[in-house]
Amino acid sequence: MTTKNNFLSPHSVNIADIRREYILEELDETIVGGNPIAFFSKWFSEAESAQITDINAMTLATVDANALPHARIVLLKGLDNEGFVFFTNYDSAKGKEINANPHVALVFYWKELERQVRVEGFIEQVNPEESDIYFRSRPAGSRIGAWASPQSRKITQRNILEKNYAKYEKEFSNIDIPRPPHWGGYRVMPSHIEFWQGRPSRMHDRIVFSKNETGIWNRYRLAP
Repeated sequence: MTTKNNFLSPHSVNIADIRREYILEELDETIVGGNPIAFFSKWFSEAESAQITDINAMTLATVDANALPHARIVLLKGLDNEGFVFFTNYDSAKGKEINANPHVALVFYWKELERQVRVEGFIEQVNPEESDIYFRSRPAGSRIGAWASPQSRKITQRNILEKNYAKYEKEFSNIDIPRPPHWGGYRVMPSHIEFWQGRPSRMHDRIVFSKNETGIWNRYRLAP
């Protein structure tokens, strides 16, 4: 008989016993309406009013060329009728995964409001002008960092980054810092959006919007 090590046993709290009731709100079809982007914007504004930190943090899930999944936190930087926008290094691991498979998923979680939003859809690069506008809005240090970091590549030591940063800091000391050609935005164009509101006894509310072939959103409810 094989004995498994319980690495959690030294802790005072058993991880299996961690739970809480969700009691703040309910969610029904009359509240959600017929436009999921508009309703997401409403929930986002409510999270902002609640002074939740990092409200634009979202998990981005991608799949690589070998059908292996990957996930990380990125920051939402734009929202319009077409979809959800974020910016990154196109040569990064996520950029290569997106090139291999443009179908991605996003997850927002605002625990203070007991809410989660799941987004699935197709991703594409935003136009260069949109990337330029956002890049110019970033602090100078972040713009230099976009040049200095070979994102997702192996480096032997931290000092490599520091030297790269110093190099570009000097190079751009007297000129406007241009956007690197390998850096820009992506837009996730949703085909599926689920709104989740925690409810007591795990009887959560889940309302889903799914876009059909004609671009019309169909709405339905899922059991928790």
